[in-house]
Amino acid sequence: MPEIQEQIAEIEDEIQRTPYNKATQHHIGKLKAKLARLKEKAEKKTGGATGTSYAVSKEGNATVALVGFPSAGKSTLLNQLTNAESDVGDYDFTTLKIVPGMMEYKGANIQLLDMPGIVRGASRGRGRGREIISVIRASDLIVILLDVFETNLGLMLEELYDAGIRFNDKLPDIVATRKDRGGISVNTTVKLTKIDEEMIEDIFREWGFINADVVVREDVTEDRVIDWLAGNRAYISSVLVLNKADLVTKAYLNHLKKKLKGWEFLPISAKNGTGLPKLRKKIYDTLEFIRVYMKPQGKEADLEEPLVIQKGSTVVAVCDSIHRDFRRKFKHANVWGKSAKFPGQRVGLGHVLKDKDVITVIIQK
Repeated sequence: MPEIQEQIAEIEDEIQRTPYNKATQHHIGKLKAKLARLKEKAEKKTGGATGTSYAVSKEGNATVALVGFPSAGKSTLLNQLTNAESDVGDYDFTTLKIVPGMMEYKGANIQLLDMPGIVRGASRGRGRGREIISVIRASDLIVILLDVFETNLGLMLEELYDAGIRFNDKLPDIVATRKDRGGISVNTTVKLTKIDEEMIEDIFREWGFINADVVVREDVTEDRVIDWLAGNRAYISSVLVLNKADLVTKAYLNHLKKKLKGWEFLPISAKNGTGLPKLRKKIYDTLEFIRVYMKPQGKEADLEEPLVIQKGSTVVAVCDSIHRDFRRKFKHANVWGKSAKFPGQRVGLGHVLKDKDVITVIIQK
């Protein structure tokens, strides 16, 4: 294990010392690939998080992680938005465990999780970092809460990025098929402007590919290719919130807009409730819920109380929402609406539903 850590340190040092330009890009790309592979190997050897883990039962229609530095106001915000009771204090590490609460909004039950603050080195396990991050990775949305006077977003993003979390992004559009011979062949459906095909080949070799057909369908960077090869990145939407905004001027907030370039943020006061209605709506909209209406067999559809599920959900989500036995006893479903080719189409568990669909689920008796 010490040998791997020494190799990691040496490569990180070389990457920092090497100026990034067109002449060195290829070399740095290979170093990054080797570094990611070594970090993955080191993580497997340590077995990931150690000690007591945070076991959180996911409930409701979606789970939202409240993420921030110690004393950013996460507990106060949780108490304002939900029925939870999380300890509140003006000192670091008030929250020593995960505290869940349920926010009800437009028919959706959204689970919010208050957790210990992120500290420098969290991605390497400091401050129970690995356990905290494991909960964040399993969430459907991340609310990043920063104190308006301590807006070091870069540190927060760095820690979560090093832990394999990718904000407001999706899996790279790459397909790779191993083969018996012929080396690595890279084909693209778009023009590559950030790296070349040779670099993609070298990165794949660094990850143990000898013979493979690789198809790239987006203008990727070396980091995106490495993320695809690692296969363990969590792609999660996020909302940036600045707390204690009632204590600063509009001019100060405009200054922060320039400082946090590329990031939109919601200014709030968790203590007095300013901005919370907008935050509730933002959380709901970002989760991209759809409404599905249940139609009992032989009866009219219930158009008064829709079942709320996330966009892209299949019939499986409906079955699980009704009763845990429905998926096991499932025969078929009939669907009316935008997702159906014709009214009452018979579909299976994998059918993707759309907003305002009407569905009847048939189970074995």
